[in-house]
Amino acid sequence: MDADRLNMSIRKFLKHVGVHSQREIESAVNDAIAAGKLKGSESMPVKMVLVLDGKELAQFDDRIDLA
Repeated sequence: MDADRLNMSIRKFLKHVGVHSQREIESAVNDAIAAGKLKGSESMPVKMVLVLDGKELAQFDDRIDLA
C-alpha cells in the first residue's frame, strides 16, 4: 500500500464531500425558506453517515444554525 497515495485519495474524497454537502444543504434550506417551511432563524439537526465498502464506520450528528 502506498500511504501517500491513500492520504491524497482520502483528502480528495473529503474535499468533494464537503463542497457538495454544503451546496446540497444550502439548496435545501433556501428551498424550504422559499416554500415557507422555514423562517430562517431555526436550528436543525443534521447527520452524516460514513460507509466504506458497505460497512458503516461512523455517524456524525450535529446541528446547523440558520441565524
